[in-house]
Amino acid sequence: MNIITLTLSPAFDMHCSGELVLNHENLVQMDLCQAGGKGVNISRALLADGCPNTAGLLLGEENADSFLRSLSADGVCAEVVTVPGRIRENITVHTPDGKETRISFPGFTVDSDVLSRVTSLLESKLGEGTALTMTGRVPEGMALSEVIGFLRRAAHCGTKVVVDSRSFGYDDLLEVRPWLIKPNQEEISAYLGKNVESIEQAAQGAETLHRQGIANVMVSMGGLGAVLACDAGLFRAEIPQVQVRSTIGAGDSSVAGFLAAAGRGGDAAECLRLAVAFGSAACMTEGTLPPQKADIERVYSKTTVQKIE
Repeated sequence: MNIITLTLSPAFDMHCSGELVLNHENLVQMDLCQAGGKGVNISRALLADGCPNTAGLLLGEENADSFLRSLSADGVCAEVVTVPGRIRENITVHTPDGKETRISFPGFTVDSDVLSRVTSLLESKLGEGTALTMTGRVPEGMALSEVIGFLRRAAHCGTKVVVDSRSFGYDDLLEVRPWLIKPNQEEISAYLGKNVESIEQAAQGAETLHRQGIANVMVSMGGLGAVLACDAGLFRAEIPQVQVRSTIGAGDSSVAGFLAAAGRGGDAAECLRLAVAFGSAACMTEGTLPPQKADIERVYSKTTVQKIE
């Protein structure tokens, strides 16, 4: 399967460690600075498992060169459209108690015609046998309705469309009807308009969205595991405990694992099992570093998937 990851609002992810006290000067240690964004995280995770892919990117001209050098160092193949302005920065401070505080700066604002440049770059690559991930924010200046239209056209020509973006509400997802969505506990609660606190509630929510026409609904519930609702039924994955270093990017890695398994012809249970193995292994690395293959294999061997009757 040909995989294209689309990131319209990329970021430099900076990870720092130290004490964080509000209303005081804080001295922290810079641990990692990496070109990122949800689609880029998916691309890196796929490469960690030997799965080739292409990252489609919208980059601000002011610091695009630094971003591309970082991607090249990691072996990420990129197709790029540039716009005036800067790529945004995210600063995550990791404190000794294991908590994370994230500060996000705004990035570039785009003109209304930019999406047409992006679609021109990608449309010839779409169709049967291709998966396209639309993850992360839609940038300021770009109409969500136009992004939805592009994704609908991609799905209509046979592309497996994946959406994991907080720019999309419940009605937007139903309009696109992606092949895969991966809400976490907070997001599935927002879609349903009620708190989802257990695996059973997550399963019911996943089934609700699947019945609305979304082929695969995978809900991640942190240490409780994950569920998947699809045409083959309803499945639950139970995961082993791991040493968590950072949860940022774990959801993106889960999407990568699902795609990697699907690309190899895996069934629903296998797609869910590899997805949670990727996601859990990603938690074992610093910042948004991709999961390590050895960690993926260890977590996978201890992960169980059962069909819920």
